[in-house]
Amino acid sequence: MRIPLKLKLLLWYRDWFGKDELNEAPAIIREKNRKEWEKIAGWLDFPPLPMSAVTDTTFNSFDGHAVPVRVYRPSAEGNLPLIVYFHGGGFVLRDIDSHDRVCRRVAHVNQAVVVSVGYRLAPEWKFPVPVKDCYAATVWAAEKAKEWHADAGRLVVMGDSAGGNLATVVARMARDRRQPDIAAQVLIYPTTDARLCHPSIERFATGYFLTKEAMHWFVNHYKAQDSDILNPDMSPLLADDLSNMPPAWIGTAAFDPLKDEGKAYADKLRAAGNEVVYKDYDGMVHAFVNLPRVAPRALEAHEDIRQFLEGVWAK
Repeated sequence: MRIPLKLKLLLWYRDWFGKDELNEAPAIIREKNRKEWEKIAGWLDFPPLPMSAVTDTTFNSFDGHAVPVRVYRPSAEGNLPLIVYFHGGGFVLRDIDSHDRVCRRVAHVNQAVVVSVGYRLAPEWKFPVPVKDCYAATVWAAEKAKEWHADAGRLVVMGDSAGGNLATVVARMARDRRQPDIAAQVLIYPTTDARLCHPSIERFATGYFLTKEAMHWFVNHYKAQDSDILNPDMSPLLADDLSNMPPAWIGTAAFDPLKDEGKAYADKLRAAGNEVVYKDYDGMVHAFVNLPRVAPRALEAHEDIRQFLEGVWAK
């Protein structure tokens, strides 16, 4: 299946006018990226769906640092499921605001309380700080569930791209530490192997939104030392033991450099005896789930996730 015309036009625009200058300081690129997304989000992203309540607050992470979170409550009903969401951005870019619209969509479609986590970013805070922030946020959210009239027994970790990486690492940490109980993990085109050695990285190196150059830039800013790329908390595909993991939904995009490692991770989870739903979305590129106005299969992906979680929560 070919890339839809509107999405192809966006890719052309980005190639000519929207490329990040990766030789600039990450903080400068982060601010440029933020301003650019604010300018075009209304043309590309979901409309900002109304919520019963949206609350900005903080929690104290593993080292006492105050980490921002945004809590979305779609309705006043009680005992809603709980989703902890980790945004993408290569561990260097994006934040709670960049993913506000998609988190509202997730809360609405799944009728769940969503906690969006503003974990600390590299290179100011290198690996493993973002991982530790996200695990601490998940423990905190489980403890606060009753306050939000949410059900910690239906706790899901979810994320896109780098956030998908963080979500599955948190799920494995929760398994090993026996808290909190994770009902499912939803991994949207996750990065799973920091070695950057899979064929799709070369096949889609340029022209498909996420580039090979950017991927190397992200990893180089995220790692504290070279050996970190072999750490399963950075490269979950390299984990020795993936048994007894929560049921997983993994979605990839057909024209995404991350496609092969996402598929490889789904295969490895399944081989370890876990329940896995995997789907590759024809004609789509990285970040398509946040681009419904030009990527028509974004709505399909959200519905697929809803059906998967409905089945998990019904058990």
